[in-house]
Amino acid sequence: MSSELPNREQALGLLRKYKCSPQVISHCLAVADLAVETAGKLEEKGHKIDIDLVEAGALLHDLGRSQTHTVDHAIAGAQIAQSVGLPETVVRIIKRHVGAGITAEEAQMMGWPKDVYAPQTLEEKVVSFSDKLIDRSRRMPIETEIERLKMKNKPQAAKRVRKLNDEITSLLGDKK
Repeated sequence: MSSELPNREQALGLLRKYKCSPQVISHCLAVADLAVETAGKLEEKGHKIDIDLVEAGALLHDLGRSQTHTVDHAIAGAQIAQSVGLPETVVRIIKRHVGAGITAEEAQMMGWPKDVYAPQTLEEKVVSFSDKLIDRSRRMPIETEIERLKMKNKPQAAKRVRKLNDEITSLLGDKK
């Protein structure tokens, strides 16, 4: 891979090369479809967003699930992405998509390298937001994800998901 953004076929090829399951690949496709749709709506509203980056990042956000199905898949995926020479912008989307962001304290408790694990750019936020709205490969209300996090006793993650949802829907002009 070069440092150029992979197109859809190249991204899917990477998921297959690293032996992501068909379920993970269909999830990534569903997240990418929603993320590209969301990015297009944001662009229509006048927001500057790199739709090709959103698509590449969304397709590859769960690349690390080829290694693990724990939250550590974000780290594993970022390492794979770096090892094949993907652009740093894609690596950051993979690293920052989980849980609408992982705090420095949470990352330290999990033994992750010191870094930023919360989405910073609009592209990173759109991928993380879209991931929270896709359960397996089907869209679901954000409330479903928020309730799931509360049931798992993760109130801070639930708050981050709510905040990210509110930020993106506000940019979209949606009343939710």
